[in-house]
Amino acid sequence: MTVTSTLHPAPAAKREAPPAAARRRRRRGSRFLSPPWWFAAPALAVYALVVLYPSLSGVVYAFTDWNGLGDRGFVGLDNFVRLFRDDAARGSLVNTLLLTVAIVVVQNAIGLLLALGVHARIKSRTVLRVVFFAPAVVSPVMVAFLWKYIYNPAPDAGLNGILGAVGLGGLRQDWLGNPDLAIWSIAGMVIWQFAGYSMVIFLAGLEGVPEELHEAAMIDGAGRFQRFRHVTWPLLAPAVTINLMLSTIGGLKLFDQVYAATQGGPGHASETLSTVLYKQAFVFGNYGYSISIALVLALFVAAVSMVQIHYLRGRETA
Repeated sequence: MTVTSTLHPAPAAKREAPPAAARRRRRRGSRFLSPPWWFAAPALAVYALVVLYPSLSGVVYAFTDWNGLGDRGFVGLDNFVRLFRDDAARGSLVNTLLLTVAIVVVQNAIGLLLALGVHARIKSRTVLRVVFFAPAVVSPVMVAFLWKYIYNPAPDAGLNGILGAVGLGGLRQDWLGNPDLAIWSIAGMVIWQFAGYSMVIFLAGLEGVPEELHEAAMIDGAGRFQRFRHVTWPLLAPAVTINLMLSTIGGLKLFDQVYAATQGGPGHASETLSTVLYKQAFVFGNYGYSISIALVLALFVAAVSMVQIHYLRGRETA
């Protein structure tokens, strides 16, 4: 007769249970072989082939003197040295930063004001939302040509004609031909187009603010500004993060409106890094140099975005 102790499990039972680390590795491996990844694999493969591979392989050309047709010669860091010594490139960097700051600040301020306005209980709020958002779905090139007509330097056309009609003829300007005004005129058209886009994101954040919090603040005697400052604004942090990120990246990469409206002129007054990159590649044939500009721009955008999202995400959780 064999007696089995219930206090000490059999050795075979110990061997049957795999270690916890092995089970975690097995689950992690099976996760990448699960059906959702099967459906995503074709799209990921196409993205890697069309976007990732050309982008990564193109980095090599930033260290060459390739002109787009012939053989390429390795020049080391000469393209990057040339970039930081080029007055036009440095000026375009300053213009890019000025445009980005103007777009981020003004566009988001107007978008927030529009969102607060159409969030109110007014009968026409649905129509106003559509009207304010409509420019965001129009092609940037079409918007640029529209505003070129508005900025017509003729005294009786476009914006100048309106100023003359209301008795402000002294404010007429050559909006795109004046080196001191060109960059701000471009900023105006970009803000006009995308303020409604920012409005929609802020409006989504406002819809998520519980009405009970406003009612409790009103009972405590808080005024409208106090309710916005202490109730609405903190809860809009995710919407603020999204808007600031999108407008910053859009400003740093701005190309379509600039090239369609002024082609970087007059002179180099409205050049951005993107227009310099384009001209070096497709006008002057300096493909190696243009790729070095693109690499610096990509790294700069990535660095600004990482710093920005680190700060804004910290504000959300504060």
